Amino acid sequence: MRRSRSISKEGSGGTRAADPPSPDWHALSIEKAYELLETTSGGLSEAASEQRLREFGPNELPSEKSPGIFRIFLRQFLSPLIYVLIAAGAIALFVGEMLDAGFIFIVILINAVVGTIQEAKAEKEAEQLQRLIRTTARVRRGGTEVTVPAEGLVPGDIVLLESGNVVPADIRLASAVSLAIDESLLTGEAVAIDKRAERAEAGAPVSDRWDMAFAGSTVVRGRGEGAVVGTGLRTEIGEIAETVSQTEKTKPPLLIRMERFSKQISYVVVAAAAAMSVFALLRGVPLLDVFFLAIALAVAAIPEGLPVAVTIALAVRVKKMAERHVLIRRLAAVESLGSCTTIASDKTGTLTVNKQTVKVLVLPGMEPLRASGEGYEGEGEILTESGAPPGERERAMAMRIVEAGILCNDGTLVRSEGGWKHSGDSMDVALLSLGYKTGMDPAGVRASVNEIASIPFESERRYAAKFYSRGGGPEAAVKGALEVVLPMCSRVMGEEGPLPLDNDAMERESHRLMSQGYRVLAVAGGEVGEDAASSPDGRGLRGLTLLGLVGFIDPPRQEAKAAIEKAKCAGIKTIMVTGDHPSTALTIAGDLGIASGPEQLVSGRELEELGGPEVPKFVDRVKQGRVFARVTPIQKLEIVDVLINEGEFVAVTGDGVNDAPALKKANIGVAVGSGTDVAKGSSSIIVTDDNFASIIAGVEEGRYAYENIRKVTYLLVSTGVAEITLFILALLFGLPGEGGAILLPLMAIQLLWLNVVTNGIQHIALAMEGGDPNVMNLPPRDPSEGMFDRLMVREVAVSGLTIGAMAFTLFYLLVEAFGRSPFEATNLTFLFMVLIENVHVFNCRSERESILRIPAGRNRYIFVAVLAAQAVNLIAMHVPLTQELLSIAPVSLTEWLTLLAYAAILVAVMEVFKYFERKRIVPICGPGGTGPAP
Repeated sequence: MRRSRSISKEGSGGTRAADPPSPDWHALSIEKAYELLETTSGGLSEAASEQRLREFGPNELPSEKSPGIFRIFLRQFLSPLIYVLIAAGAIALFVGEMLDAGFIFIVILINAVVGTIQEAKAEKEAEQLQRLIRTTARVRRGGTEVTVPAEGLVPGDIVLLESGNVVPADIRLASAVSLAIDESLLTGEAVAIDKRAERAEAGAPVSDRWDMAFAGSTVVRGRGEGAVVGTGLRTEIGEIAETVSQTEKTKPPLLIRMERFSKQISYVVVAAAAAMSVFALLRGVPLLDVFFLAIALAVAAIPEGLPVAVTIALAVRVKKMAERHVLIRRLAAVESLGSCTTIASDKTGTLTVNKQTVKVLVLPGMEPLRASGEGYEGEGEILTESGAPPGERERAMAMRIVEAGILCNDGTLVRSEGGWKHSGDSMDVALLSLGYKTGMDPAGVRASVNEIASIPFESERRYAAKFYSRGGGPEAAVKGALEVVLPMCSRVMGEEGPLPLDNDAMERESHRLMSQGYRVLAVAGGEVGEDAASSPDGRGLRGLTLLGLVGFIDPPRQEAKAAIEKAKCAGIKTIMVTGDHPSTALTIAGDLGIASGPEQLVSGRELEELGGPEVPKFVDRVKQGRVFARVTPIQKLEIVDVLINEGEFVAVTGDGVNDAPALKKANIGVAVGSGTDVAKGSSSIIVTDDNFASIIAGVEEGRYAYENIRKVTYLLVSTGVAEITLFILALLFGLPGEGGAILLPLMAIQLLWLNVVTNGIQHIALAMEGGDPNVMNLPPRDPSEGMFDRLMVREVAVSGLTIGAMAFTLFYLLVEAFGRSPFEATNLTFLFMVLIENVHVFNCRSERESILRIPAGRNRYIFVAVLAAQAVNLIAMHVPLTQELLSIAPVSLTEWLTLLAYAAILVAVMEVFKYFERKRIVPICGPGGTGPAP
């Protein structure tokens, strides 16, 4: 058998680089396609199909295997902070500090277990969403029709298609009868594309290849047949899937920041430990004691509880996001969504309802009417432009259009217990929905006439007609393109009855609607001759009355506009990237507040003419654009690439295979739940209700998560700084102890206890802090900003130095001014550190807001945690085992209250600090803001 140029002997998972170039099947006649494929209209023989299946491999895309539980567990250790902790634990183990080493490794293990549980759960839920449904295909083999699994198709098979089928492979159509296919997963267009068998032009884009049916698309109406020309990776979907596999994933923002933070904290800890070692040696502290002190302080300064707290903070938000229809596949993706500065959103199904809806009725010579409601539901009404109910004459004229639309219709729309159920072409269903809104019952309207014949819609005809009688002569109801319907009409329905037809006026109205993004159908009706009903091509359709024009659009989601406004208040730019028509895209973007004018519209053709991302004009145009229409998958990827290179953190939303490369390239990929498996597999987040408002809710939860991570970091690092400050002051200005050594305020084991017990209990509760309602009125973080930004440095320095200075002052005065023994001074200093950490956790609940203004109900866990930490410490002071281990003893109630009052000074210091910090930042929206109120 002579091998076709389009097919290699590799299987579908083979290396495509060696494949010979494929012909442009859409530009070939069907006879030439049959010749190259060595097939006929009768199909392949069973022997030939089996041979080709062995040679070319199954018709399927390689799928990414879900990671096993062990792989997920190992993945938890791939964190820079974990590396630091492991190193610290190894050092502690080497020098014999078994308690320190044991604690550190327990923390690491707990973090890994918690992270594994959360990620495994998320992966399982994502896998359930992505589970493929086994499909079959009707083929003709050896002249006989048989049903085979879709993965068993091979090039040369003759596939039969009908309404409702998912196209199983790329097919060159040999025949098409009223065939329309939804290719939105490839093109982004919401309206089904009419197909015909005549070959398309060479070089035509996917959306204009009317003689091709592409794998993964859905047959909306009609029937057809054709020859398989591509399977597996050699389909349009396969090419995009291969691009996805070669696209490098971008690191999550949280991982970038944590890597930077880990380096910073490592440098600080090493520097501080080295400085204290030098001071201690100069003050006469024995070398071995200096070594153990440096290790103890290094371990104390490293926020070993941070990985657990980060995991819990993210896990809490995973649950909250799930409640808001956002499914997280990776924990780090929680914060990533909150970091975005730009959201590049698909249009169809995310910003719009993905349901064609009648919005405008043009009545000849009268004011247009508007239809309320959206989608395939019967709720709504017809109103004038001013929002008032139409007059009797306007309503009567509108009812004629609606009745004709119901009669010339092959769709269904009925109300059931579970809501509205529909089937058929989207425009047919939209006309039925309009009928319900006017009070008509479509079933009743159809039952009131006797159907005689029909002319189904075909792309060649560009109209459809139904012939019926009401007991008299035959009548017709016609809908279609205006330029096709106008020649059928001799008059137009006016306010007082039929009037002479003004073709130019109707064409102007049609162009006006199309310029606003509407898809326009002309509707006509009237009596016809007997020959018209019997003529299969409608030649007798003359002398009809033009009833009016109907404007359809896939309307914006009602909640999307508010969500976009909320994103603006959060300093996030929303852009639309779609394969849909430019005028439609610009209209929707204008309604949603994404674009303010046509200068912000960029077409795929314009980008192609500009070149690529390496061209400065291309980059400038992308930066100016807010709406990108008729773009290819590669152009969408290039747009995202430019934005990322310009310093933006980009979240990309999408549902189709055409979105997959950009989803994978983005800082955070957001797939919608009803989208394709390729899109979901390329994303980190799945929005289960396909709603842009849910994406913004996810951004809000992501910001909450990052704020809580910052709060925990603030608590842990500031107390570490306080402990280092305490010891530096003790070395610099300390008191002499036994044998001339410096008297140290705390023991190494006491430092560890403070980190393990006091902060160990509190920081977990702090990670569960509720969201600050003002978080979406503030600008996004600078993408280049690390965890230790200016605010973090200032607040850590002020609080850490204050706590350290207060603790040393207390220790010094207890020994020098009050004559307490070193044991008593250390005991009271230890209790003071416990109490001031109890107090400080309330400061950390917000980095700017006063603790007096934070509602207690935002985090009830924090109060329980503080009481538990205090109770554990008080019990430890009375239990002999812990008394001996920690070298502590009970204190009087007076001493406890005095230390608590002294610790409260920290609140006053930090309230003053927060007051000035609040003056530094102006919210984008709301009181005092520079933007619109949310």
